[in-house]
Amino acid sequence: MFNTTRLPEGEIYEILANGRRRETLRVLTTAERGSIDLRELATAISVSETGQSPPPRTTLESVRSSLHQTHLPKLQELGVVTYDRTAHTVSLCDHARDVERYMEVVTPYGVTWSEVYRSLGIVSLLIVLGTLLEVPLVSLIDPLLWTSAFLAAFAVVIGAQLWSNRWFLLRTLRR
Repeated sequence: MFNTTRLPEGEIYEILANGRRRETLRVLTTAERGSIDLRELATAISVSETGQSPPPRTTLESVRSSLHQTHLPKLQELGVVTYDRTAHTVSLCDHARDVERYMEVVTPYGVTWSEVYRSLGIVSLLIVLGTLLEVPLVSLIDPLLWTSAFLAAFAVVIGAQLWSNRWFLLRTLRR
């Protein structure tokens, strides 16, 4: 069944305005299990903030406290996560998809997927155009072969993106 209730845009921007909430959603989206422990989430966010592994104890406690007292209750109130305060576990809810649409998806190499697709599209267009205009070296290969190679490259990139988001996609499909 389709979700007909959407999170208002203003609330999505409020969520995304805070770095710890953005990082919480990023960590939850890439988590292999359906839920994550608060300490594990706080550690991942602390490592991201400090660049140190393990993170400094004071930073870890600050992140854990702000998640527990402020960020996770806010995200739960908006229906983005489920936060079990007694078990200290967090998992994504339906409205997480609404927020994800506003987050730029980044590859593991720090480039956005849209940049990867755009670059591949421009390169493929220039190569095929170069072949049709009989540019030396490029025109030695048939344009149909170039086109097929770039379609295969797009398929590989799409597969890589799906693989990198596999746990989020599986949770979404199970609902």
